[in-house]
Amino acid sequence: MAERVFLHVGLPKTGTTYLQTLLWSNRNQLRSQGLLLPGTGHRQHLWASAVVREDPNLSRRGREAERAWRDLVDEIRNWPKTAVVTHEFFAGASAEQAAAAVADLGADEGTEVHVVVTARDTLSLVTARWQEYVKNGSTVAIDAYPAVQESNPHDEWGWGTMDLADVLERWRSAVPIERIHVITLPTPNEPRETLWHRFSDVVGLDPANCDAHQTTQNESLGVVEVELLRRVNSHLVGFKAPVDRGTWIRGYLGQSKLVPRNGEKFWPSPQRVQELCARGNAIVDRVAAGGYRVIGDVENLRPSRAIPPRRHPNSVTDAELADAAAAVIADLLGDVRRVTREKQALAAASDPWGLNGPGSADPSGGQVWSPRSVFVAIAARARGR
Repeated sequence: MAERVFLHVGLPKTGTTYLQTLLWSNRNQLRSQGLLLPGTGHRQHLWASAVVREDPNLSRRGREAERAWRDLVDEIRNWPKTAVVTHEFFAGASAEQAAAAVADLGADEGTEVHVVVTARDTLSLVTARWQEYVKNGSTVAIDAYPAVQESNPHDEWGWGTMDLADVLERWRSAVPIERIHVITLPTPNEPRETLWHRFSDVVGLDPANCDAHQTTQNESLGVVEVELLRRVNSHLVGFKAPVDRGTWIRGYLGQSKLVPRNGEKFWPSPQRVQELCARGNAIVDRVAAGGYRVIGDVENLRPSRAIPPRRHPNSVTDAELADAAAAVIADLLGDVRRVTREKQALAAASDPWGLNGPGSADPSGGQVWSPRSVFVAIAARARGR
């Protein structure tokens, strides 16, 4: 049975991708330091969070997903030292679900279970989370997000994963307050590695023994790009499955085509900014009064008093959208041509004598591949295969 377990529960858009990439890329080094990162990969921790939250849609992902939490727990129970489980959707668990998860990890049998929460100010968090929602296929306007005020463990995009004080209070019912650790994001004047060092200090790692160069950050879209993607989403048919949203909308179109355009940052409307700042200040007041251990300055979780001016997505013009769409379409056409030529070369290499019969020919003399086969190849590229 593990001596201690650190359950990193989020919040979303608080450097979680950065930390998780570092953990998984240094898994062997961490194990040599006595820290277990259980499971087969990031997706298993995602599935485990859905099990804990009793997500009714989990069955669609298959039996591997349904047993993800139990598999992680079994591996942790066979490890004698420290273990870390990390996914931002754990933040949405109800107090009852949090208590059940902590019990599963062996808290009643002597395992010391800790909860780690990474955090940032509410205004920037909700703004960043909305564009991530759009990357996952949403068409909801920024000022209408999130639509529901109440927390719901089945809604990983709602306030249940973003209201820091509420998240802490739900998990506080499951673990002693001295085992709850709130880590603030570095300020713009601090190096990015500050977050990794703070996290390492909490879980008892020596960050110098890990390679901090193999990191991935979940970059945000610009104002033109997010509005273009939101409008594209309304025309997509048959992209409801998580793998389709993740591979095509978020991964291929969002991350690989629109994010690199480095567009302008944006805010919700002035009224919505005011509402989020008020809620954010109330959240910080509750956290400060709660007596939680904060690594960093709790006051840095308040929205800035001098909020820099930024555009609203509604300000994007048709001309800006047309220009961005034209550039993206040209890029997509380049992908189709490149993958088609690669498949032609592979076919020629595997059948140099033409024994399998000629395919239909294009004007350059190569074989024309069906659109489906071309896009299957592009999908593999988007998944990094």
